[in-house]
Amino acid sequence: MGSSIKNQPIFLVGSPRSGTSILTWCLGQHSNILVQEESDWMGRFAVDVGVAYEIGTRRGPRSQLSAIGLLREEFFLRFGETINELLIGHRQQFEERARGHTATADSSETQTAFQIARSPDDPKQRWVDGSPENSHYICGVRKLFPNAVFVHLVRDVGSVVRSLLNFTRTGGPPAVENEQQAYQYWLQTARPCFQAERAYGSAVVRRLQYSDLIDRPEATIRGLLSFLNEPYESACLEPIRIRINSSNVPPDFESSDPATDLAVVEEAHRLEDELVRNPGPFEPSHTIAAEMESAFELRVYRIRNLESNHVKCLERVANLQRELDELKADLPLANSTEDLKGTHSRVRQSKLRAALTRLRRRHWKL
Repeated sequence: MGSSIKNQPIFLVGSPRSGTSILTWCLGQHSNILVQEESDWMGRFAVDVGVAYEIGTRRGPRSQLSAIGLLREEFFLRFGETINELLIGHRQQFEERARGHTATADSSETQTAFQIARSPDDPKQRWVDGSPENSHYICGVRKLFPNAVFVHLVRDVGSVVRSLLNFTRTGGPPAVENEQQAYQYWLQTARPCFQAERAYGSAVVRRLQYSDLIDRPEATIRGLLSFLNEPYESACLEPIRIRINSSNVPPDFESSDPATDLAVVEEAHRLEDELVRNPGPFEPSHTIAAEMESAFELRVYRIRNLESNHVKCLERVANLQRELDELKADLPLANSTEDLKGTHSRVRQSKLRAALTRLRRRHWKL
């Protein structure tokens, strides 16, 4: 059945340190699935496509995209089709570059377990992306790839927090600065994935427990490939036998930090409990899907208006600064504590400084 699948990519989502990397490589050993490095850009690109369509249709019949009758759905779809063709079409270049890297960097055992293709005859007609950042953009990604499927990897929040705090042991830069950020990171990725499960149904977003992948790898991979409508291939188990990208958390490591906001910790554990109580499967919910659609449209609107808001903010800052400078120049003329005009001027200066501070903060957020 795999040979008939066209433009049906697989996205592994969920919090970092939940098995997205290893599962990406497991699925990538399948003859019909092409492994990909983490994209990170694709979800943001979907938002940019939405912005481009808004700009291209803003003047109605006098706008290019409106004039040619190009519908928004087709606009997204064509970009998705092109991305699919590019990724599949660059398989040979990907393999050649990877061979040059693994020849010097990895052991023969690792090279055997982690291959882009196990045979030149492998069809590799679909691809898998394990970027946790796509958790924030599931609605937008589905606009690019309407036939995409998602796998929500779930790992207990405590283990994720400990792994994030020890991420430098993998050789990479720190993933978070402190325990609170680790809890927030888990929340910010697990929450939209759970929402997507309920919005689009378990036929589109399947939940997979990290513990099942580790404790029952063969049964878990068999079930996942069945969900993907791909035949089971034992090569998909080979990567899981080799530990990669591990934080190597010490057994006695304690993540408790007195500076952590307990409300954040409690919120994370509430969501974790809710996931346990609601394992699925789920039927699609039009109501929740509409909520995700609204959130996507709001993101498009904000990015679309970012430039004009940025300019307005800078103009406001300049005007307030000018007014503050004028008040400063007048202040020596009214410096008596008995002078009500001077008192009013100093109060006004204080308020202007506060306003300037707020606007500058807003400017940097923009």
